Amino acid sequence: MVRFSASDLSKLVRAETVDSRPKTEDSAKQGSGAAPDQAMSYPPTAEAFSRVVLEGLMRAAEFGIVAITGFAVYVALVVRLRGFEWPPLILIPLMAAGIVLILQALGLYRLAAFRKFPMGSLRLIAGFAAAYLIALGASFILKLDQNVMQLFLLAWFAVGLTVMLGARILFAVVVDRLVRAGRLTRRTVLVGGGPSANELLQQFADLPQSDLQILGIFDDRADERSPAVVGGFRKLGTVDDLIEFSRRTRVDLVIFALPITAEQRILQMLRKLWVLPIDIRLAAHMSKLHFHPRSYSYIGTVPLIDIVERPLADWDHVLKLCVDKIIGSLCLLFLSPVMLAVAIAVKLGSKGPILFKQKRYGFNNELIEIYKFRSMYADKPDYAAAKLVTRGDPRVTPVGRFIRKASLDELPQLFNVVFKGNLSLVGPRPHAVQAKAAERLYDEVVDGYFARHRVRPGLTGWAQIHGWRGETDTPEKIQHRVEHDLHYIENWSLSLDLYILAATPFALLKTTNAY
Repeated sequence: MVRFSASDLSKLVRAETVDSRPKTEDSAKQGSGAAPDQAMSYPPTAEAFSRVVLEGLMRAAEFGIVAITGFAVYVALVVRLRGFEWPPLILIPLMAAGIVLILQALGLYRLAAFRKFPMGSLRLIAGFAAAYLIALGASFILKLDQNVMQLFLLAWFAVGLTVMLGARILFAVVVDRLVRAGRLTRRTVLVGGGPSANELLQQFADLPQSDLQILGIFDDRADERSPAVVGGFRKLGTVDDLIEFSRRTRVDLVIFALPITAEQRILQMLRKLWVLPIDIRLAAHMSKLHFHPRSYSYIGTVPLIDIVERPLADWDHVLKLCVDKIIGSLCLLFLSPVMLAVAIAVKLGSKGPILFKQKRYGFNNELIEIYKFRSMYADKPDYAAAKLVTRGDPRVTPVGRFIRKASLDELPQLFNVVFKGNLSLVGPRPHAVQAKAAERLYDEVVDGYFARHRVRPGLTGWAQIHGWRGETDTPEKIQHRVEHDLHYIENWSLSLDLYILAATPFALLKTTNAY
């Protein structure tokens, strides 16, 4: 598959400067070629629930159901009649895993199977029966006590199947509610209008089952090649409008309905859209070039070429979230005496509140409120961080000077990690909205700056452990910081997060740029 890495795309971006800053209402209207008001009218939506994760949870749940019912039958029947025997006990986890594999082969872990429970129940019964016969045959070959094994397996088959059918009804209700809430649909926009988009939309409409929800079409062309309505869907604006649109409402997937040969148009649009935390695909439905089937991803039977993948999707997202909650909670517990001592010092050091709240950029440029210990005099706050703190800054209190050097002022952000969920332990540091380098806003200094917001910001990061923390008074400093942030996003792994967490205390010993 053709995929661009963050480094590849950042090079493309530098070849042509693109303004990807969040727009105001007025600027959005001026930049749109068609129907910008409609594009901006979509309300915010709930976060999508990963189909991959949901299907994995269903497998785990049904493995647990089969295993628990097996142990229950073993205790109630085998132990009661014959005492403790090893063969049935060893068989339980093997049988549970076997049933899950059989149901997987029968396609019963696709979400469509949960939604159409009555039709899938026959395959479920057939899968259980096949597992029962396999286990019975294995017990005969191994010359186990047939009286015990037949009674045990028959009872387990009846109880396990009954419980599983009941669980499937419950799962069907849960899946149906998630579908109705739009959390299992892929909210999709098309880039490019005309005949290519019309044919693609028709192919999507012909699919018997699809999780796509087409929101509309965006196209930079404003002539007869790109009509206002294509395949029943309105043109909502230009590609510039799509950036603002995706920050106002959830967009999961962007599909380029363009010929593969239109390289320049595709690259021009990628320079604008790569800053967004979304999947980008190129439709190959009209291409005369035919690659190996494994070169494509598919929606139904429609072939797509993967161009950009959303970072930290599916199980990666779940894994990182679990690490944040578990390690973040432990940090809060063990660092609470330190936080209490800092709070007392801040309160006694100068008049004013202990905590300082500030708006900063979060995931997908969302404005979030983070907590810090107050390090400035109460009558000299800088909520927008319009002026960087410098060495000997008179706005900083004596206590504030110490806690800023040691980064103790950042500890309350553990509440953001554990309770609010808008920060991660590791990620690009959240910057204030008006933060500047050499009197210029960060996004004016660094092309593609907002690409660092494709993941949740963090308390520490790859840039910080490499010395790029503290004052960013020159364009070179913020450029290096953003480059490190993009490297982290492109190369994320759990081991990388753990390494950064372990290296952070040592990085804090270097206080050269921390004022």
